[in-house]
Amino acid sequence: MFFEVSTFEKQRFFMAITSFLTYLELEKNYAAHTLTAYRNDLENFQAFCLEVFQEDDLSSVSYSLIRSWIVQLLEQGNSTKTINRKISSLRSYYKYLMRSEQIEKSPLDEHRPLKVQKNVQVPFSQKEMHQVLDPNLYPDSPLGTLQRVLITTLYYTGMRRTELIHLLDRDVSLDNRTIKVVGKRNKERLIPVLQSLQKHLLDYRITRADAVDTHGRYFFRSIAGKKLSEHFVYETVNTYLNKVSSKAKKSPHMLRHSFATHLLDNGADLNAVKELLGHDSIAATQHYTHSSMCEIKAVYQKAHPRGTKK
Repeated sequence: MFFEVSTFEKQRFFMAITSFLTYLELEKNYAAHTLTAYRNDLENFQAFCLEVFQEDDLSSVSYSLIRSWIVQLLEQGNSTKTINRKISSLRSYYKYLMRSEQIEKSPLDEHRPLKVQKNVQVPFSQKEMHQVLDPNLYPDSPLGTLQRVLITTLYYTGMRRTELIHLLDRDVSLDNRTIKVVGKRNKERLIPVLQSLQKHLLDYRITRADAVDTHGRYFFRSIAGKKLSEHFVYETVNTYLNKVSSKAKKSPHMLRHSFATHLLDNGADLNAVKELLGHDSIAATQHYTHSSMCEIKAVYQKAHPRGTKK
């Protein structure tokens, strides 16, 4: 039988979490979807503390309590990757409480992340990308034009889905052939526009729907003239890649993955790819070198005099 939580106890947690989220938004410039994830994780932990352990004092929360939460999350079918993300949210929260002198020590000091089985994400081949960019694959309609330009832009620029959705009209300078992208933590970067992409974007800008309730703010708009949804972009990518590929994962992120891998396969400098992707460190970009290494091994095997010739 669950403990009945008083309004006062709920309010204490709510105020502490709200203060933390405000800090992340104003001081750390976290994006809205990231803040939502933090809120959901912390409110889930809040409910567990109050209802299962009758605990309303954050300074009294022990690691054993957190471990019980982890057990519950596992029993609920959450993956180790998801649980590690939730614990990461909680760890950041406790660091904030220590920084603001609300607690002296984090109960997560001794915690080690759960082991996650690493699944190698296989990017789309250059042949598959050539097929999915074939204009004959798309209907000759405003919707078909929009779907094709979305997939083309994601692959040609390597931008994230949320970056594409929030791309402002004023930040697309086709005369200068540059796109200003606002990435994570409001970090800005310039992405050059290839001539072939420039033509796609020019044609789209001429034929796109008039803006509704956005005052012409966003570059990409639905057929109704509104801001695109994340679901629409995902479904567009998934639908068309299903036509040309049998790979399991077909998402906007895999287009970004393919963008980086193909650049590295063709000799691009790792630091240059890092800047194009908007990564804070080279370590994040090196994640994409695994797939590129497959290409390097093939070239090495073929070119080395002691390699196997086929």
